[in-house]
Amino acid sequence: MSFPSVRMRRLRRTQALRDMLNPITLNPAHLIYPIFVEEGIKKPIPIESMPGYNRLPLSMVAEEGKAALTQGIKGVLLFGIPAKKDEEATSAYAKNGIIQQAIGALKKACGNELVIIGDVCLCEYMNHGHCGIVKDGEIQNDSTLALLAKTAVSYAQAGIDIVAPSAMMDGQIAVIREALDEAGYEQIPIIAYAAKYASGFYGPFREAAESTPKFGNRQSYQMNPSNQQEALREIELDIAEGADMIMVKPALAYLDIITLAKANFNVPVVAYNVSGEYSMVKAAAQNGWIDEKNLVREILVGMKRAGADLIITYHAKDAKSWLT
Repeated sequence: MSFPSVRMRRLRRTQALRDMLNPITLNPAHLIYPIFVEEGIKKPIPIESMPGYNRLPLSMVAEEGKAALTQGIKGVLLFGIPAKKDEEATSAYAKNGIIQQAIGALKKACGNELVIIGDVCLCEYMNHGHCGIVKDGEIQNDSTLALLAKTAVSYAQAGIDIVAPSAMMDGQIAVIREALDEAGYEQIPIIAYAAKYASGFYGPFREAAESTPKFGNRQSYQMNPSNQQEALREIELDIAEGADMIMVKPALAYLDIITLAKANFNVPVVAYNVSGEYSMVKAAAQNGWIDEKNLVREILVGMKRAGADLIITYHAKDAKSWLT
């Protein structure tokens, strides 16, 4: 008998064999495309720390949704930058707020072909940049919940398909679920940002959404990056409160959390391939240090392999050409 008798390379010999035996297929329908829409602007504003990404005027949102559909993308995640910010985040739940208008524009243009997801948070709408009401320098949990619920209901009234609360306030899923049900929107699902870590990977997003805190940081409500057990507790609580899907954010440095979530809970798991992860790839590609397409595929495969059912990614619009 020749040595070795077991040759693992046999099944890697040709591209056809490798394709046939590939256990993970990246499907553009499993990717969610984030869109930043800014009130009061007339043309796109480039986001310097996120090469290739722009804040869009309302007039361009419908076409952006259509473009996503042509790439096989089935879902978009909306973030709004209002013209007015204050201490009560009133633009977040205004009837004619920027996100409410964007929802309407996308629904009119794309109908039910595109799943519209609304990020439910207050940081972009607060003049201090935090995710909740501030009193004596501290983020107030319970009084913030009412504003989050009002925002979620206003999105539902505008025609949203899914709400995604991201403020990391205790009890936010229960309060939003109750508010939606009482308003007659019991069919609207909730994606809970359940395991959202206080991460350095969010830097470019804060430029994109103009949501950098004016003081302090978000460590009193977002999670400690070293804590694995707390993530499981947060996920369990959100599911008990009514979450239909749960999210792990960021994704790349938290693949273990994605795997634990998938293994321990019988709900769809969403991974957020966040702005810092995107921008690192873009910066390296611009310097010619990496093959961008291959690296993006590898990163997304890693998230799927870890257990993610859906992936929110700023690479989403390149999906159709890059994943095939």
